[in-house]
Amino acid sequence: MLISWLYLFAAVIFEVSGTTCMKLSQGFTKPSFSVLIFVFYGLSLTFLTFCLKRLEISVTYSVWAGLGTTLIAIIGIVWFRESTTVIKLTSISLIIMGVIGLNSGK
Repeated sequence: MLISWLYLFAAVIFEVSGTTCMKLSQGFTKPSFSVLIFVFYGLSLTFLTFCLKRLEISVTYSVWAGLGTTLIAIIGIVWFRESTTVIKLTSISLIIMGVIGLNSGK
């Protein structure tokens, strides 16, 4: 079971890396980042598939999507200097609470 969670967290990291590369590719004008988008998303979906052998799909997808969205929002704020607003921080908190709620509702 632990290995499935490790696969899930690897899937999240690769998905976040792929999304970050989307921004860095500047609309597919930077070849190295453009290629990395597909590499990272391929790895993300591979690890996501592996973890689904043992984890429930509702848990898997909520963690993958919620944690990925939260990390991308934080990367946008910290690395790309995107605006930080109360509504944005509240929304990130709600995403985290939603993932926790879905996972504790067993």
